[in-house]
Amino acid sequence: MNSRAPSSDETQTAYEYREGGQSFRAAVIRWLCRIFVRPTLACWPLRGPLSKMMPLVNLALRVVPRLRETECEHVDGGDWRAEFVRPRGTSDATAAILYLHGGAFLFCGLATHRRIVERLALRTGLPVLSVAYRHLPKGRLDESLADAAAAVRWLQTRGIAADKVVCVGDSAGGHLAFALALNASAAGLPRPAGVVGLSPWLDFDSVTKLGHRNARTDVFIPARRLSRVGLLCAGTGTEIDPLRSPVNGDLSCMPPVLIHCAEDEVLRCDAELMAERLTTAGVEHRLLIWQGQVHAFPVLGHVLPESSAALDEIATFTTVALARSANAA
Repeated sequence: MNSRAPSSDETQTAYEYREGGQSFRAAVIRWLCRIFVRPTLACWPLRGPLSKMMPLVNLALRVVPRLRETECEHVDGGDWRAEFVRPRGTSDATAAILYLHGGAFLFCGLATHRRIVERLALRTGLPVLSVAYRHLPKGRLDESLADAAAAVRWLQTRGIAADKVVCVGDSAGGHLAFALALNASAAGLPRPAGVVGLSPWLDFDSVTKLGHRNARTDVFIPARRLSRVGLLCAGTGTEIDPLRSPVNGDLSCMPPVLIHCAEDEVLRCDAELMAERLTTAGVEHRLLIWQGQVHAFPVLGHVLPESSAALDEIATFTTVALARSANAA
């Protein structure tokens, strides 16, 4: 691990830069994303009959077997569903992780993110509530946030206080994790013990991202589509209220934060901007930028050694954040 100053065209904020090359598997994943994922996301219709096929991504991955070391309880929250995943044989817990999956508020779900959820449970020894929140076309940002808050309240019914929860989310789920912490007071909840964003989408204003060199180097996300998706999710007409973007919120109320992103992904812009503003707000945080990885790569913890290392960082952060929350109580 190295720390270095950003170059002149990068946001001026400190971060930890994870060098050391790229595993063969990571190189293969990048190639597959460049050849298949980015072209598909660049042309897939956001509305119309084909857009309704997006849930098939999650459906197809239901066949992936669960890890034997974990056990799962299915949760029906009415408007939302979830899986409460625990290390097998563990007793009732007083702390937990809330996991909010990514997918640009358009696709993915419990099955696509089952592996990272299981491994977080095993690494931390904690239960993980993985939430299938409403997203497009069934719901917009307000519905997604309402479901995330309702999931925290469900944890409270199981004896797990909201301030003993670490919120983790990737991409769009990262947005929800930050927004949930920012809006905790308004939702009648204490702030969580910590927030982890994995390539989080934190700014719906895409002007900076479209002009950044990573708009060309990102092998996963077609940057030009972000504005359109943002409008569908959170906009009114042709505009999005800037306060719908967590980077523009009152960050002084945030708990400790950990952010991971890839070196050449377009959402690095959001990660660096959030880190810069957390610094200004005096909030404890770490930003880790990983060389040679793809968007939200920690989700592939069972495939890539770099992803496994990122999960170790998340587990350590979670342990420390929960210990501090307990001491502050």
